[in-house]
Amino acid sequence: MDHLISMFIDNELNMEEKIKYIEMVHQDKSFKDKSIALLQLEQRLRSDVTDRVPEAVLPSEKRKPFSWLRPVGYMVPAAAVTAAILLFLLMPAKITTTPHRFVIHRPDVKKVEIAGSFTQWQKVPLKRVGTTGYWEITLELPHGEHQFSYIFEDRLRVADPTILTLEKDDFGGENSILRIGV
Repeated sequence: MDHLISMFIDNELNMEEKIKYIEMVHQDKSFKDKSIALLQLEQRLRSDVTDRVPEAVLPSEKRKPFSWLRPVGYMVPAAAVTAAILLFLLMPAKITTTPHRFVIHRPDVKKVEIAGSFTQWQKVPLKRVGTTGYWEITLELPHGEHQFSYIFEDRLRVADPTILTLEKDDFGGENSILRIGV
C-alpha cells in the first residue's frame, strides 16, 4: 500500500491506478490518513529543502595560460632524463693514466724505438740523452698491464733488461710486462 501512496506522490500512476487509489482513499480511513500524512511530509520536505539548502558552488576550472603546453611540460623532463642516461651510457669511462719514463742504455746504436700494447704496437722513437748512451721517452700509460719491447736500428727487438717479468710473443720474441697503477 505504501508503494501506491509513494507512486501517487511521485505522479507515477496511470489512470486506472489513480482511480484505484482514489477509491481506496474513500473506502479506508487509515489509508486516507496515511496518504495525507505522507503528502504533508512530502510537502514539508520539498519546502524545507528548497529553503535551506545553500546553492552549491562548484569550483570552476580556471583556464591557465599555456595549458595546451602541459603535455610538453611532461615530455621535456622525460627527454632530459633519457638524454642524461644515454650520455652516461655512451660516454667512455675516464681512463686514468700515469706518466712513465722508459730509459735504456745503448751507446752503440743510432736509433731506438719502443712498441707496446699502449702504442697499439706502433713504433715510437726514443730521444737520445746527450752523449751518455742513454735513450728515453716519457709516455702517459693507462692503468693496467702492458707488454712492450725496444727496437734497435729497425731490426733488433729486445725486452727491457731491467724488468724481470717477460712473456713470449707469437713471433718467437719476448716482451716485458709492465704494470701501471695495479
